Amino acid sequence: MQAVGLITEYNPLHNGHLYHLQRAKQLTGADCSIVVMSGNWLQRGEPALLDKWTRTQLALAAGVDLVVELPVFYATQPAHLFARGGVEILTALGCQSLVFGAEHPELDFAQLMTALPKTQAAFKHYNATYATQFNAALQQTTGVTLTKANDMLGFCYYLANQQFGNQLKLIPIQRQVADHHDDQIQAHQSFASGTAIRAAALQQAWSQISAVVPAATLTQLKTQRLQTWPDFWPYLQYQLMTASVTQTHDYDQMAEGLEYRMKETAQSATSFADLMTRAKSKRYTYTRLQRVATAALLQLTATEVQTAQQHNYVRVLGFNKTGQAYLHQVKKQLTLPLYTKITKDLRLHGLALDYRAGRVYELVNGHSQDLYRRPIMFPR
Repeated sequence: MQAVGLITEYNPLHNGHLYHLQRAKQLTGADCSIVVMSGNWLQRGEPALLDKWTRTQLALAAGVDLVVELPVFYATQPAHLFARGGVEILTALGCQSLVFGAEHPELDFAQLMTALPKTQAAFKHYNATYATQFNAALQQTTGVTLTKANDMLGFCYYLANQQFGNQLKLIPIQRQVADHHDDQIQAHQSFASGTAIRAAALQQAWSQISAVVPAATLTQLKTQRLQTWPDFWPYLQYQLMTASVTQTHDYDQMAEGLEYRMKETAQSATSFADLMTRAKSKRYTYTRLQRVATAALLQLTATEVQTAQQHNYVRVLGFNKTGQAYLHQVKKQLTLPLYTKITKDLRLHGLALDYRAGRVYELVNGHSQDLYRRPIMFPR
């Protein structure tokens, strides 16, 4: 069996994601589609609107054959690390290709990659975002800058694929209609950004949403509890107010004195949005601040995140019969550990960070995210 991979968040799954999946199958002719999906905490440093099990169910209903989780120590990182985690998992699973959406799929990503320094060391300074540093180097060497989020992520897939031996054939496709940051659902359109759909869902604008998501997604949005940062604000404020500056300094992506700024603003902030506004500066983007807030809430230290990134794994969330057959085909050749359930040992060691992230998410969601959970078997 041949497999095509997709790296996603499905927050929530919408018509653009359906198009992505369908085109991936058409372009590759693959027998099996594998989705690496962020768990309950996402790349922009925010909780998922719907939990990972609901999103897995929606993905399987949409035609995905196998869903595996992108661990929290990659899912909440800047683009180059987010991409590295997903590409490593797809490579380990023996995928032949990775299909991704881009604003400008006509760009020669492989050629642009050759123009950059061979080492990533140049992009490890915390006083500027990775994207800013990367684009400065790219502009200097090629005259090109990547200003769109999915173009940037696509480039990072090429870097990661090179790191893991170029096993994957990378296939960019045109992102449909809506821009990544569009905040409104346009009338008479069948596509909308995740940003616009989330905003509409929180306003219960179901008539707008129904045109741009599958019926199953609409049902889940209408009936499930939707998690957002304000739900977790009391817990975050408590962490920031009670932790010492020494402790706060150790949190992942906290640097350049940001620990003092976050702790000080938490004393007087009245909401999560207020905290972000008070902490924002030219040095720190909202996304960076949200990722730092996620690390603080989950008490993820830089040391444990970096250690965990050296021990990636394949955590299965769900599959259908095709996905199950594919797993059976490749499991003896897997180069990463394969996990289908949480044991006490994994909870304390191998899956400790994802287990912690799930437990915190449960404070609002109310449903077990890891303990006693087995992969969803979709009946087709």
